[in-house]
Amino acid sequence: MIQLSILKISGYGPWTLTLGSDREHELQMLQASLYKEVQKLFSEKNCLVFLNRADEFFVVSNGLELEDHVEIQNKLKKLFDIKLTISIGYADSPFDANLKAYEGKKNENILNKEHDIFGFVNGKSNSNVSIMHLDVDDLTSRRKTNSPYEISSTIFELYSKMSKYFLQKNSLTFFMGGDNFMVIASDDAKNSVHQFIDMIKNEDKILLNCGIGNAKTAREAVKLATKSLDTIREIRDSGKEKPEVYELSC
Repeated sequence: MIQLSILKISGYGPWTLTLGSDREHELQMLQASLYKEVQKLFSEKNCLVFLNRADEFFVVSNGLELEDHVEIQNKLKKLFDIKLTISIGYADSPFDANLKAYEGKKNENILNKEHDIFGFVNGKSNSNVSIMHLDVDDLTSRRKTNSPYEISSTIFELYSKMSKYFLQKNSLTFFMGGDNFMVIASDDAKNSVHQFIDMIKNEDKILLNCGIGNAKTAREAVKLATKSLDTIREIRDSGKEKPEVYELSC
């Protein structure tokens, strides 16, 4: 069972118009500051925030109760003029948890009206999170023949394929910067990651590594996923035949 909390800036479009035409730099700074603070507040509670769009954040919030969300909302309201809504959902797969949160907001299933919190809370019950951390193996060699923008284009094409593939496995993919991606994963996604790696290798001549972490909270799962990815690199650098996928659980 996984719980997701989706934070979205409410009334963002109309509010941006009040800033005039020379506003883009201000919006970019605001979005960066907001992301930093949201990540800080949730990570202190052993969660992890994924930037979905600049005005929307997905949080793997296993273990958090309604009171935790209210506490975070209070802190954010003191720091920013803009308003955020929170939609919470839980399910057996990440995509279905996303749908449950969407359903709660659409049907106005209010959990806390004062703080604009909607949805369904699972809290500390049946908590389990699986995160896959993927990166491109030896991207450095591509920089010898491709410009930075060409590499970025390749990475975004890969992101698109990865997102579509794992969405079919009821999982959610996020670009983390550089050549790093994380997938909030279902069991089906974990079982099919070898197939995806082979597909990308054959179609795009891109080699991928994948570290998987399984834990009760998002931060612990991501820690194990990254440790798994580091283990693959250590095996590679030792001269031994490296695995493409490595998995750790706690």
